[in-house]
Amino acid sequence: MPVPLYQAKAEFFRMLGHPVRIRVLELLQDGPMPVRDLLAAIEVEPSALSQQLAVLRRSGIVTSTRNGATVVYELAGGDVAQLMGAARRILTEVLTGQSVLLEELRESEVATS
Repeated sequence: MPVPLYQAKAEFFRMLGHPVRIRVLELLQDGPMPVRDLLAAIEVEPSALSQQLAVLRRSGIVTSTRNGATVVYELAGGDVAQLMGAARRILTEVLTGQSVLLEELRESEVATS
């Protein structure tokens, strides 16, 4: 029995639900990177990064190539970069709305004091 689309989408977003995975995807938007550069930028234990890269690789969202001892990762497609950009825009809108609400609350406290 095939998985319903909404369930597949939920599983996809669950796969993205780790800060290290998100950071890797953000870094790879600028182009392929070797694991050593990812480690330097993210500052996590090598085993933790390896585990998160494996999740991204199994999902098909990133690909890897080996050149001698160096493993290089890159985004599997341009849509991932667009998704990261959309997430940034949505968060910007949400946080802007929250800051406006916070300012209104502060102003109402001053008015009632």
